[in-house]
Amino acid sequence: MVSLLVAVIITAVVFDYINGFHDAANAIATVVSTGVLPMRTAVLLAAVLNFAGALSGTAVAQGIASSYVNPELVTQTMVLAALLGASIWNLITWYFGIPSSSSHALVGGLAGAVVAHAGFGAFHWDALGKKVLVPLVVSPTLGFIAAFFLMVFLMWDFRKLRPDVANRKSRRLQLVSAMGMAFSHGSNDAQ
Repeated sequence: MVSLLVAVIITAVVFDYINGFHDAANAIATVVSTGVLPMRTAVLLAAVLNFAGALSGTAVAQGIASSYVNPELVTQTMVLAALLGASIWNLITWYFGIPSSSSHALVGGLAGAVVAHAGFGAFHWDALGKKVLVPLVVSPTLGFIAAFFLMVFLMWDFRKLRPDVANRKSRRLQLVSAMGMAFSHGSNDAQ
């Protein structure tokens, strides 16, 4: 039993590591490609902020732990299977350059482990719809709309600035954006 617990802990750390390099480019791509930060500084900043985000709370972890399956049914073997499935999926999508979500991979791994252990009825499919599928469609749509209005505001706000001033302000905003992305990634996925 102790060896299974150790295997679960090691696999969780491996999943978190894979998750980090799977999604790290999202946090630093703009600041590196535009020269706002050098690569090493951007990676170090992203690592520190991901770690800080992971320490900021446990709401996401508790939500995944209790939303999709009755906690009394969960075994260490199920958790190990879910982590292994999510890790393998992350490695496959990373290798082939397929954009995917580590959180969704973990929920998918959990669904497979629960169904294999306790049958289709043990997994809360309605929670999958409400907490994964609907946000998967709604979130990008709202993000697109918010980004449109933000760009209109920024274009209006920057219209009279000299190019060097606009560039300096844009670089600062990119840095803030990258820091926010890294922190939120840690607060969501690292938990």
